Parts: sequence; C-alpha cells; structure tokens
Amino acid sequence: MRRFFRRRATAVLGGAAVVLAAACADFTTEAPLEGDVFDGPLPGLTPEELAAFVRGDEDFGRAFSPAEGLGPIFNNVSCASCHSGDGRGRVENALTRFSQAGSLVQHLGGPQLQDKAIPGAEAEVLPAGVDVSVRLPPPVFGVGLIEAISEAAILALADETDADGDGISGRPNWVTPPAFVPAMEPGGGSGPQLGRFSRKAQVSSLLQQTVEAYHQDIGITSDFLPIENQNPLAGSPTDAADRVADPEISQSTVRAVVHYIRTLAPPAPGADTPERMRGRALFVQLNCSGCHVPQLMTGPNPIAALARQPVTLYSDLLLHDMGDDLADNRPDGSANGREWRTAPLWGLRLMRQFLNGDAFLLHDGRARTIEEAILLHGGEAQAARDGFAALGPGERTAVLDFVGSR
Repeated sequence: MRRFFRRRATAVLGGAAVVLAAACADFTTEAPLEGDVFDGPLPGLTPEELAAFVRGDEDFGRAFSPAEGLGPIFNNVSCASCHSGDGRGRVENALTRFSQAGSLVQHLGGPQLQDKAIPGAEAEVLPAGVDVSVRLPPPVFGVGLIEAISEAAILALADETDADGDGISGRPNWVTPPAFVPAMEPGGGSGPQLGRFSRKAQVSSLLQQTVEAYHQDIGITSDFLPIENQNPLAGSPTDAADRVADPEISQSTVRAVVHYIRTLAPPAPGADTPERMRGRALFVQLNCSGCHVPQLMTGPNPIAALARQPVTLYSDLLLHDMGDDLADNRPDGSANGREWRTAPLWGLRLMRQFLNGDAFLLHDGRARTIEEAILLHGGEAQAARDGFAALGPGERTAVLDFVGSR
C-alpha cells in the first residue's frame, strides 16, 4: 500500500495519470478508495508538500541494518515495522515500558525495554521488581490534525473537579518537552506544554515522538539525540558493538518523517446506515461521547490542508481514570498509573484489513473485539460501560456497528 501511494504522489507531481494506472496494475487489480487506506496524504497539499510527503514516506519505511546504525539495542528495524500500514500495531510489536515506585529507573535500562541487540551487544532483560506497562504502537495517521487542534479547544473540554456532575473529569497532561525540541516547534518551549500524543498524552510534539522513536525503538541516533542507548546491566558497554559514527541520521531525515506523519490523512468513516444512526444515538445517550468527543476543529496552520479543518477523531485528548482493570501503575508526565488519554476511534473500520484479520485494542492490545474493549472500561467510564452492558442484543449490535464504522 505504501508503494501505491508513493507512485500515486509521484504521478500527481508529474501529471502522469496514465503512468500511475500502469504502475498500480503491478500491485492491485483495483486502486483502493481515498478513504480506505492509512498511508494516504491529506487532500489539498501543495506540490512541494506532496514531494516532501513522498520523501518522508520513504524514510518512514526504511529498514536499518547494523551497517547503517541499527542498535546496538533496539526493538524493531524501521518505523513502518511497528505501525502496520501506518495504523495500530500488533501485540508482537508492542513495547514494554517499566518503572519502580514512580521512577523511570534509567539505571536499570528504563524507561523502555530494548529486547533485541546487534551482534556483539547484549539485549536488555526486564529487571525484577518493576512495574510493567505494555504499550501497543498507536496509529500515526491523523496526528498532524491532532497537533493542529488549538490548545483552547482541548482545554475547554477539561473538567478536573467534575463540576457538571456527570462522573467524567478529564484533565490535560502538562509535560516539559526535552531540550532538543525548539520553542518554534509545535509543542516545544521551556515551560509546561499540553501533551497530545502517545498513550498517556505524555508527548507534546511530533518532533519529540519521532526523535525518541528512532532512538529508543530502532537505536538510531540523530542530530537531536546523538548518544547511543546503553544497557547498564550488560557485561560490557553496548556501544562497542556499534561502529557507525553518530549521529546516524541527519536532522533533515527526522524532519522529513515529521512532515510525512504530519500530513498523513485519517481514513474515512463508513457510510451512515439506519443501524449506525441508531448506534450513534445510543452512543451519545450512554455518554460515551463525554470522552470520545466526536469532532474538534483545527486552528490556523502554515500548512493550508491542516488549517481550520473538522477533526472527527472521537477523542477529547484528555486524561481519564480508567479503573483498576486497565491501570498499569506507571506515571507519564503528570498522568498517574490509572489514567489514559482517550483513544481516538478513527480507523476501526479498516483495522482488520491491515492486521491480517485481527484486532488489538486498548493500550496493550488485550481486547480482541470492540465489545471486549468496552466491557473492560472502568473508572470514569464505568457508568457508560454498565449502560452498554444493560442494552438489549439489538441495541448493543447497533452501538458496535457504529463504533466499528469509524
């Protein structure tokens, strides 16, 4: 699918629609519809923005070898290896985060377990007595729209003291960006910034997300983080096995990938049917929409395709206490061990197509169906969960059909 869109974008840039049709014949008998993919560009990009999208797409899919800087300790060989078709990952691609008594325990190799190593290096082993949190790679489509939503629009949804008495008290995760994120970058700056990305909204900028994914997940250093990861519990220094000079990728490569994910379009929802319209009404009636807010708007943006756009992500991007069953006891930023950012629902319609017919839901992929995911909700979502469980079979089916069509 990625190769299809690379050729598609190239054809748009060159105006060679006939060439595009011939190229696609190698891969599919019929081109997928615009909204039926996870790796398509936002509509309305300029030719220059589309060219940058194509370059970033290539870097996102690049698989590294030890001769190109992979490792010395790592989790996977490329960005695309974790994010299936730019959508959510599989359980075998899940990352393991760990902490101890609220500390990120860097002296034990935290905050992330790198379970693979290149020859001559030693992969990390989970230390004893730590709190473990399994994290499924989230989708990367639509993150530019999330970045473009105004801070005021998100904060307007917060209700930390539950002043309206509906049992929902969403709150922002205020985080301090690392020093390598410049102040002019969205989500950058010296003071606390609004977290928007990752499972607990503990990341405020797409630049940070990209730099740290290269560094932590693939073991690739950059101009932003030029020092290799170490396994502090290994018998010998892990960087001795990595003979590639640091930094292993340039700032321009990082920024190309940032532009690529920033301009990835979310997939379109399914068409409305009477059943789905009934499910939508029940979704609102149960107050699922109290956290899964159907739509937010972006503000002004230097990329016109991101400016003043409706974003139908079904999330408020805020932290909520999700109860004991989903607690991981691991803090992130100001988020505690029971809090999670409301997961956007977009892309559920297509997820099984990109996961070999499977579904892996919630932060750790434990739920294999939408119904199972709903029934595991607790905390602030307990009333909505219980309301769903009390529905008759037909009403429950309507809700599941609606949610699954997003």
